[in-house]
Amino acid sequence: MTEATTQVENSPLVLHLQPIINLTDEQFFEFCQINRDLRIERMATGELLIMPPTGSNTGNRNAKLNQQLANWTDADGTGIEFDSSSGFTLPNGAKVSPDAAWVKLERWNALTPEQQKTFAPICPDFVVELRSASDNLTPLKTKMQEYIDNGALLGWLIDCKKRQVYIAILNRLWQFSILKYFGKIEYLTISKKLK
Repeated sequence: MTEATTQVENSPLVLHLQPIINLTDEQFFEFCQINRDLRIERMATGELLIMPPTGSNTGNRNAKLNQQLANWTDADGTGIEFDSSSGFTLPNGAKVSPDAAWVKLERWNALTPEQQKTFAPICPDFVVELRSASDNLTPLKTKMQEYIDNGALLGWLIDCKKRQVYIAILNRLWQFSILKYFGKIEYLTISKKLK
């Protein structure tokens, strides 16, 4: 007997709270702390996004990505690295948790210790989102644009499903094909410029 499996694309569960419930930044932080098993973000418009957990393959890829970013961060010494459990408050008010992020040390040190303890009010300089096989691509592209619009200097959206990388810089999103993944990348080819 042959079993057929269908891969379904997932989008986050969106909870519309306003105008009935308007969580303060402190209340949202506490909400996330008492629901630590959930991956929760808040859009600039107030909606809460609850993301499903990733599969084991994506978790492994994310761990390797963070390992490489941490190794580079340690060697470079000019910034600090964050994993997907770290939350940031963007200038537009959105509360986000990129799969990997990096912030210049002088920008991080300009925050108060209290700001550093919660969802730091800073947009990372570099962000990475890793698309799992079940993720819908459109919301991830929108999120990448939001990072750039809020001050990120560079963003990578790594699409393992299609073996492509989207590079966001200077309000542009470029699409590249991946020839090797997490090995030595011999070269990347530009497929097209996306708006």
